[in-house]
Amino acid sequence: MTLQEAENAVVEEFSMYDEWLDKYEYLIELGKSLEDYPESEKTEDKLIRGCQSRVWLDYHIEEGKIVFNADSDAIITKGIISLLIGIYSGRTPQEILSSDFSVVEKIGLKENLSPTRANGLVSMIAKIREVATVNA
Repeated sequence: MTLQEAENAVVEEFSMYDEWLDKYEYLIELGKSLEDYPESEKTEDKLIRGCQSRVWLDYHIEEGKIVFNADSDAIITKGIISLLIGIYSGRTPQEILSSDFSVVEKIGLKENLSPTRANGLVSMIAKIREVATVNA
């Protein structure tokens, strides 16, 4: 699946829900689907700065592609980072850098979050871009 197809699939998934309460429930389910994140890896250097809750993001390179793993101590935030890595994990740095991350606007995520969660979302995107830039 191309990056554009992955982004379109997320937009389609979110369009199935009319109410934001249902979309939050979907985000919570996404968060539950994250791979286990080892407690030993929850270190300061993996924390994303700018998030109200604690969000850890780790990655490794596999055949030229960035594979992300993440966790959060807050359930909605965990769903948000799960959504992002579901789209961007397994992509080349160039693919990630070519994205304008407009998927978050298309699904209405940013404007339906509290200001602190919206700031956290911006920080998560910035960190994913930073990882891609460093590995490009």
